[in-house]
Amino acid sequence: MSIFIIVEGKNDRSKLRRLLQDEIRILCTFGTLNSIKLESLRKEIKDEEVYLFMDNDSSGKRIRGVLRDAFPDAGHIYTRRGYPGVEGTPVEYLVAQLEKAGLEEYILYPDPPFYS
Repeated sequence: MSIFIIVEGKNDRSKLRRLLQDEIRILCTFGTLNSIKLESLRKEIKDEEVYLFMDNDSSGKRIRGVLRDAFPDAGHIYTRRGYPGVEGTPVEYLVAQLEKAGLEEYILYPDPPFYS
């Protein structure tokens, strides 16, 4: 069984990639979500486990809404309002949210000096 996380951009993917084992597939919407991109995501994910991790801004909320309809069984991971998107979220908060989603067995915990 595969696990997917959908994020908005490549910087979001890069930040999460450093924290997650390679078994977790991280896909990007690249900030836009047209019918072609949506169908591509559906074909790749099929009936596998998927999480939505969008920025907590108007664009992220819009994308999450579209993806929620496309993947009604998706898990939702949130960043705190005020953080500059997933890529600007502190590592310790990202780890806490991934744990909250039940993904702790896939987390590559950073050494404490990198937690700041």
